[in-house]
Amino acid sequence: MSSPTSRAASARWCSSNCGRTAARASGASKVLDTSRRPGVPAQGLVLPLLLILGVTLWRLWAAATVPVTQDEAYYFHWARALAWGYFDHPPGVALLGLGTRLAPESVFAARLGAVLAGLLALLVLWRFYATLGLRRGDGLLLALVLAAATAPGLIAGVITTPDTVLMLFWALALHEALAALRGGRRRWLTAGIATGLGLLGKYSMAVIGPVFLWAMLAADRRALGTPWPYLGGLLALLVLLPHLLWNAEHDWLSLRFQLGHGLATELGSFDVAAAGLPAAVGDQSYTPPGTDPRTPLDRLASLASFFGTQLAFWGLLLLPLGAALWRGGVSRARRAIRSTFDGPARALVAAGALFPLALFGVLSLTSDVEANWSALYLACAVPAAAVLLRPLAQWALLAAAGNLLLVSLYAFHAATAALPLPDAAQRVLRESYGYPALADYAESLGKPVFADRYPFVAMLNFHAPELAVAQWPNIARPSEYSRGKLVQPPPLAKLRQTGFWLVAYKFSPPEIPGFRAVETRSLFQCQGQPLKVVQGGAPWSAAGCPDPIQGWRLYRYVADQGPAANTD
Repeated sequence: MSSPTSRAASARWCSSNCGRTAARASGASKVLDTSRRPGVPAQGLVLPLLLILGVTLWRLWAAATVPVTQDEAYYFHWARALAWGYFDHPPGVALLGLGTRLAPESVFAARLGAVLAGLLALLVLWRFYATLGLRRGDGLLLALVLAAATAPGLIAGVITTPDTVLMLFWALALHEALAALRGGRRRWLTAGIATGLGLLGKYSMAVIGPVFLWAMLAADRRALGTPWPYLGGLLALLVLLPHLLWNAEHDWLSLRFQLGHGLATELGSFDVAAAGLPAAVGDQSYTPPGTDPRTPLDRLASLASFFGTQLAFWGLLLLPLGAALWRGGVSRARRAIRSTFDGPARALVAAGALFPLALFGVLSLTSDVEANWSALYLACAVPAAAVLLRPLAQWALLAAAGNLLLVSLYAFHAATAALPLPDAAQRVLRESYGYPALADYAESLGKPVFADRYPFVAMLNFHAPELAVAQWPNIARPSEYSRGKLVQPPPLAKLRQTGFWLVAYKFSPPEIPGFRAVETRSLFQCQGQPLKVVQGGAPWSAAGCPDPIQGWRLYRYVADQGPAANTD
């Protein structure tokens, strides 16, 4: 036992030193706790960076493996004629395709912009999810896995679309908005800039405005009494201003087209016939999809199809998600989210996940909503799902690996047509298979070549840029090709001398004033076989295989002089 003297000495020492020791311990604890502050990844850099590197390497493989798709070929052509706007979209997607200038017929070079945008999006999402409050053991790495393993996440960094630009700046705008909701209200300025950049990619970026308003009303209502949110909106408009000026100079072309397309309303005609070519005879004017009258049952079926597609984005991840909800119920899920995210984070996650689904769900009742329009909700749904899946993290990782395997097999099938998939799963082949052979054949024709619809024009020009294929007006819906800016067709006087060929989907030659069709050829592409050319309007059974992947008609036109030849 210690003596009274030693106990007294110890007490005197502690009275003068224990406070300083506790203070130092408290300070050290505060330093260590900086990893728990929102925005600082607690699990360090290694695992997230390795994951992002692995995803990017996979995307590079897929970018080199999957043949160019029709819309991609269209956007890559835009990259060779940069402008502040195009018939279908703002200019952002054209910038992603600048690699096509280095190697015009290389799909890998053309997709490098999409791979880079996908990489940046993952880096931004990593920071955003950490800022929300996810840490080591709390789902940060799992959230990154989910973001990369949903169907849009697997596609966005490979296939070049306006959504690739949209998702990058949507994530960046959410990141800045969260900082603004937590008190840094000047960050509404950078959120506005990110919004403007997203609008230069796709108009549906405008959906983030109501998301911001919802989050502000829930988490920082007083911000509406400050100038920062409004200045942010003004900056978004200033970033978009060059594109708006382009629209004003071109009869609001792309805005009218996309509003009509998205809202299923007719917003005037699109008289964009180029270079004085005579329009084909017939009522071929563009009508937005989904304008036919719908019964209540049709509307409910459309709504069910919409939400079914949104669930399908998760693929095999639906299995552990369903199990997590079954085990804990909705109330436990809400408690887990509330314990992980603070008030501003919960408000933004709820608004960002629910508003896009609600908006496009309502639109699906009256128009044909495309599945990718509402994929924006995934950026905020993923961190909530990661919180729910923490007890089943291993199963979630296994499901994510399964999604990756399935998409990898589909990419392999796109390049080889080797898998026995059902017809409903053959879209990638119908979009890409056989077009190199068709372009080679078109080069051998020796006369100007046109096509009736923009996907055919785009694919022929990608695989054979020297063909300079143009779109003949008024046969199918107009496009950027109809304006004559991407391809300048030969003068009409020269076409009267030489005649021309028309690649078409129609099984009868379109009526073109001043010209007559004098020859028809039927072209078929079967799996693993050379392009088959049959004289006349042959049926599909003439393809030489039971289920041809592609079929085209090829019509030769000459100036309308003398009796017409038989085109059958």
